[in-house]
Amino acid sequence: MYKLIFYLTAVIAIGAAGAILIVRHPVHAALYLIASLLALALLFFLLGAPLVAALQVILYAGAIMVLFLFVMMVMDLRPASNERLALPKGWRVPTLLVAALAVELAVVVFQAPLSGDEIWVSVGPKAVGQSLFGTYLIAVEVAAILLLAALVAVLYLSRRSRP
Repeated sequence: MYKLIFYLTAVIAIGAAGAILIVRHPVHAALYLIASLLALALLFFLLGAPLVAALQVILYAGAIMVLFLFVMMVMDLRPASNERLALPKGWRVPTLLVAALAVELAVVVFQAPLSGDEIWVSVGPKAVGQSLFGTYLIAVEVAAILLLAALVAVLYLSRRSRP
């Protein structure tokens, strides 16, 4: 049962990620991104990492997407100021994807205990911290340096040339 839910969630994540590239309206793309991030959180939960799943929902699907939507609101992406934004059509498919994820999560949480052939290993915060700052310390530091370099490059490229 968990394999079926895992593969269905993976299909939803890949489909939502592909839809981000196809849709034309940025708000619709943000909705598909939220669906994709929630699907990834459910995948993390199914893989036995509830902490990473919670961080995925809180940080990415929550805080980062609020920032994205705020930037979109500030940019005023409507074609003309007197036209209405046609969102009701664009909300249907992401809403269905998120509803499917909610049903899958309910099945996973409220289902009877696992049978003997399925193994469920939960990874706690202490084990994640020991892995990140023990075994994978160099990789985490390199990723942090790359993110810092990308931030500096974006700031440099985004500033206007001054005479």
